[in-house]
Amino acid sequence: MTPPRSEGFVRMPDAEFEAILTRAAEEGAKRALADVGLDGDEAALDIRDLRSLVDCIRLVRRTAMQTAVRMITTGVMLALLAGIAIKLKIFGGNP
Repeated sequence: MTPPRSEGFVRMPDAEFEAILTRAAEEGAKRALADVGLDGDEAALDIRDLRSLVDCIRLVRRTAMQTAVRMITTGVMLALLAGIAIKLKIFGGNP
């Protein structure tokens, strides 16, 4: 039995077309995961580990940015305090 053709195109019911697309998408996803080594029984654990690693990287990046901002702020505050101390001659300046 050949599918009906119209002007060079194959016609099929929508349900059958959706089933073919679904099966093709599932097979493509399985092949893509297998290509990157995320197939088999340990795949779910590997993906959870990767997500955890990405979360840790984000935390480190955020913490590094916060530390840098704190260090810059502390440096500016120390420079201001040093300027005030020099201006007021707190550390024994000339009379």
